Amino acid sequence: MASLRNSFLIAASVSTMVVAPVAAEPALNVVQIGTTPNGFTSPPRGWNSFGIQANPQTTPGFSFNQNGVIRQCDVLANIAALKQAGYIYCSLDSGWSVGGNGDQFGRIIYDSSIFDIPSLADHLHGEGLQLGVYVVPGAFIADESKTILGTDVTIGSVCSGDNGLARCNFDYSQPAVQQWHNSVVNQFASWGVDFIKLDFITPGSPSNGANLPPDESGEVIAYHKAIAQSGRKMRLDISWKLDRSQEFFDIWETNADSMRTDQDINNGGQSTFVNWNTVQRAIDNYRQYITTVMQYNTTLTIYPDMDNLFVGNPASVSGVTDDERQTIMTHWIGAGANLIIGSDLTNLDDFGFNLLVNSDAMAVADFTAHHPIQPRNPGTGSNGAEQLQAWIAGPDESGAAVVIIVNYGPDQGQGGYGTSLTGTQTVNVSWGDLGISGSFDVHDVWAGNDLGTQSSGLGVQLGEGQSVLYKLSRS
Repeated sequence: MASLRNSFLIAASVSTMVVAPVAAEPALNVVQIGTTPNGFTSPPRGWNSFGIQANPQTTPGFSFNQNGVIRQCDVLANIAALKQAGYIYCSLDSGWSVGGNGDQFGRIIYDSSIFDIPSLADHLHGEGLQLGVYVVPGAFIADESKTILGTDVTIGSVCSGDNGLARCNFDYSQPAVQQWHNSVVNQFASWGVDFIKLDFITPGSPSNGANLPPDESGEVIAYHKAIAQSGRKMRLDISWKLDRSQEFFDIWETNADSMRTDQDINNGGQSTFVNWNTVQRAIDNYRQYITTVMQYNTTLTIYPDMDNLFVGNPASVSGVTDDERQTIMTHWIGAGANLIIGSDLTNLDDFGFNLLVNSDAMAVADFTAHHPIQPRNPGTGSNGAEQLQAWIAGPDESGAAVVIIVNYGPDQGQGGYGTSLTGTQTVNVSWGDLGISGSFDVHDVWAGNDLGTQSSGLGVQLGEGQSVLYKLSRS
């Protein structure tokens, strides 16, 4: 890829700073992520079907059924670099299960006309992969007369109303509701499920087109308890754009392993996966998320889910330029976010493949799984939205850190910063802006170049949509 960016050392007398410091920079409070409620110490990496389901023109010939999914996920197993990079989850989105009723006990069942979930799990496990499934709140209205497994309680006596998804709303104060969730997750465990995506959770899920009650946090708690008693280790990912107030964030991070920070980012029904204006929104939503929740606690126990990664296919299919694809990957890595690919795995180009498996980048992802990025703006060290933005992860106990510097290009309406600087921009970031001091050996991750020892800061020239990803080590 031809790149306009150029890195250089900032001298103490530099006069070309984009924003001149006007006050002392705020102190850096390092953010960490510890073990999640279900016992995970890194975010998941893998593939999810939703992007292709919602954008079928991107992947001609794909069918959402067992053979279609196996064809995609076998790529994760058969290409050693993907498997070694940790892409092991094969996650089914909406449509794998029967949509109007459950079994004789009201439990969720797979649509046997397109999937045999136990045999799919066996196939994936035999290749060293893991299986994910998708669920939404409530039991089916059509099942209200059925009795919950192991009880004499009917579903209709603890679940009422209509949430707009053919399901009723549980009364979470009733013990039988937990028993229903236990029965569902126990059946998932018997099938070999390893990952549950729980969608349509409130408060959150804006513009959902359904009739959701205002608070479905009880569903998150119930699924967490069900996983805990199942005897099988499973991840719980909750969605979408969930409330960030401390009241609810405390619930999310004590019950789920990852949470969606934004709405869907894919181009529904189009011939490309994603638009840059939507990516600008997703990045700003992460900025809002991390600057909010780090006020409650700088050691978090949940990972951000910024939605699927649409970086693997050529720019003409992904919908964004190669520079923008790299900036997407850089941000998802930096955030310690779920690295769940939404691209067509059978059509990876060389550039996208390198983004997904680059060993230096994956080492950074391992670092940010424990130390996610936070914004520290050039010239001020503040955390507001800016077109020319800097981020830092860490430093950790050894002094190692990760720095990202970006030119997002003109705000296309959802970036949060509102400026429209065009063309190549010079971005200078001092150690004071980042909240660090001393000398660091700097490695440009994507370029694979060492920039030597630097003691005051970094400068870079970036075109629209371009970014740099640096690993800093104490010299």
